[in-house]
Amino acid sequence: MKILLLGMNHRSAPLEVREHYAHPDPGPALQKLVSRQEIEEAVLVSTCNRVDLVVTTRQPEAARHCLLSFFHRELGRGEHPPGDRRLDDYVYEYREREAARHVFRVTASIDSMVVGEPQILGQMKDSYRAAVELHTCGPVLSRLFQRAFATAKRVRNETRIAERPVSVARVAVDLARQIFEDFSDKAALMVGAGEMIEMALTAIQREGLREVRIANRTHSRAEGLALRYDASAHELGELDELLLRSDIVLSCIGGDTPLLTYDRVRAALRARRHRPIFFIDIGVPRNVDARVNELDDAFVYDIDDLQEVAASNAEQRQQESSRGELIVAEEQQRFDGWMAALHAVPTIRHLRSRAEAVRDGELRRSLHRLGLDVGQREAVEALTRAIVNKILHAPLSNLRAETDREESLAMLEAARSLFSLDDPGAPGAHADEELRDELLRQRMATAGVGDPEDFGGGEDTRAVGSLDDPEEEA
Repeated sequence: MKILLLGMNHRSAPLEVREHYAHPDPGPALQKLVSRQEIEEAVLVSTCNRVDLVVTTRQPEAARHCLLSFFHRELGRGEHPPGDRRLDDYVYEYREREAARHVFRVTASIDSMVVGEPQILGQMKDSYRAAVELHTCGPVLSRLFQRAFATAKRVRNETRIAERPVSVARVAVDLARQIFEDFSDKAALMVGAGEMIEMALTAIQREGLREVRIANRTHSRAEGLALRYDASAHELGELDELLLRSDIVLSCIGGDTPLLTYDRVRAALRARRHRPIFFIDIGVPRNVDARVNELDDAFVYDIDDLQEVAASNAEQRQQESSRGELIVAEEQQRFDGWMAALHAVPTIRHLRSRAEAVRDGELRRSLHRLGLDVGQREAVEALTRAIVNKILHAPLSNLRAETDREESLAMLEAARSLFSLDDPGAPGAHADEELRDELLRQRMATAGVGDPEDFGGGEDTRAVGSLDDPEEEA
């Protein structure tokens, strides 16, 4: 079993490409993906800054082609990415240890555009929870994500990376502060009522801006936020009127097409006698039509424009990030040990089963020609079994010992190759199906998937698996 990850983020792909593959509802897509024989488990992470597919597979090359096809047909709706470059140009690929490290770094907010931002942990938990509910996440990815959540908690508690938490919303408000020296005479419009908007509201009111309006599809959500932040609540049908009275528009709302269209903004600017409007669009897909930037007196900043502001944040937190990387390395080593043990037990049993099948088959073919009585037959059987055990003792002992070393997975793969354990035509292969059924029954009984609600709030988690580390947190 191997872990494979294909994805794109704010460093590998521009916003117009990322929004093309953004997928707010992973359900049907994930279930279709795991129906493919190349894929056994799958989790889809789709946020404003990344789209990552994490899977387990026994056929890495076939799975890679499957994931690329999935990106194109399912996430990209069969359309090629904008521009003249190919999908391959934007996608990164990680396998095994590097895939685990990537998941740990993302969850711990070390890989974020804004280093230390707190939202990504919740987004990763949501992605994991969705995969569990859809039954696309099994024991291996459950263990991976639970260890990632524990890693994020350690990084938050043992470093200062999350001190004075900074989010994309906070960076957006910092940008607005650079544009306007004084907020006291300005009016802001928030389009949306989710977590990003709430964080932006908190930040923007701390800067002294008091006239705030909130527009959302669900009016009750807008009212709830308005009550807490002394703002006014509105419906999206009021956007044209609201634009006339807004100097700053901060938007983060779901939808396949831009809500703030070219014609709508042009009409608002004319009615405002060309007093400028500054749009900060942190939605993916974008909420503001890209052509709006062509209008005089309209200034649009999208999530990629925030990276320059975020860069200074990354510099300030570099030392804490380095400490976080050490924690990631420690936790990755623990996960690697678990993966090695997960591979070692089936490999050891597989090798013994193949050897026993060969011994039994050869013995049965020979015994009827030898004319032995019952006692002699038992003696010959014991002799052949002892010979097989002696021959297997050293390699099996070495395989068990390898689970504690960094190179353990490579050693296990070498053993499977040397003894042709993945060759259905090799001697003794007829015993594979029975062994496979037995291992599956054991795994089902002892390595069930945990409840994602157990991981709310970043608390310590109990890892899932039939080979739990006795030192694991309870």
